[in-house]
Amino acid sequence: MKQKSSDHASFQPPEQRFFGRRKGPALSDRKQGLIDELLPGISVPVDLEQEAAPGQLKPADIFSGDARAFWLEIGFGKGEHLAWQAENHSHVGLIGCEPYLNGVAGLLTHIEEEGIDNIRVYGDDARHVLSRLPDASIDRVFLLHPDPWPKRRHARRRFVNPSNLDQIARVLVDNGEFRVGTDHPVYREWTAIQMSLRSDFEWLASTPEDWLVRPQDWPETRYEAKALEGRATYFRYCRLPRNS
Repeated sequence: MKQKSSDHASFQPPEQRFFGRRKGPALSDRKQGLIDELLPGISVPVDLEQEAAPGQLKPADIFSGDARAFWLEIGFGKGEHLAWQAENHSHVGLIGCEPYLNGVAGLLTHIEEEGIDNIRVYGDDARHVLSRLPDASIDRVFLLHPDPWPKRRHARRRFVNPSNLDQIARVLVDNGEFRVGTDHPVYREWTAIQMSLRSDFEWLASTPEDWLVRPQDWPETRYEAKALEGRATYFRYCRLPRNS
């Protein structure tokens, strides 16, 4: 059977598709209430009906004038790290992306209980946000404990891939920072290899302690505390200045 042209238009290679869970156990009434009442007021406005283009989503437009820098967390889990960063950096506007509804509810609980007002949430694939941000508009990007997809045949599903790294490099300001945390040996090696191939990033490590010891401004998450696969690795990369 001949494939329809619309099928071709909607096709995405594995490295650009979403493969994770979107919903887990039923939410409690309280958490469902936060989804219904709190989330709409702090959601990042992304129009999926409009073709993505850089510059559609300006961080300054979704935060108050007090924000002097903007950070992005890709896949914030239950939100412990994002909430900690927001509480300890009140001058920063933080955008958190997480397609897992139960994780979004977890972050909203932190926001409500701790009175956080400098977080904006996108409850879907972070690539929708990345593709719409202007060039050089984000000061720091976090990718903490992404799904390692350890089987070789699933390698193209890993978030650290050339296409996504191109977008991260594009949206980071010169000398901005990209942080990747993982406790999985496959993902550790994969990240090190993929980042070593980049000419637009520099690894901020000169001794083993620089990537084996958690920095003071990198709080431990519940996932990391479980140490599911072994010792965690803390990668920090600097976005090298663009050629003028």
